[in-house]
Amino acid sequence: MLISVQVKPGSAKAPLVEELEDGSLLFHVKERAIDGAANDGVIGVLAKHFGVGKSKVTIKSGHTARIKRVTIDK
Repeated sequence: MLISVQVKPGSAKAPLVEELEDGSLLFHVKERAIDGAANDGVIGVLAKHFGVGKSKVTIKSGHTARIKRVTIDK
């Protein structure tokens, strides 16, 4: 499954997942966007949200952007 997610790093609301009007997901993560920490946080929250292991979640594009394309293998 390929999905689009928007990330809010360093958020005080974290961890929180919101569904936006366009069907994409907005993830609030507490990790800051330093040395890939926010990406690790997104992978952890996505894995928990979809009930899969972290190894099943892969960021395909947007590693340095707030909007990411992510695949989830079930």
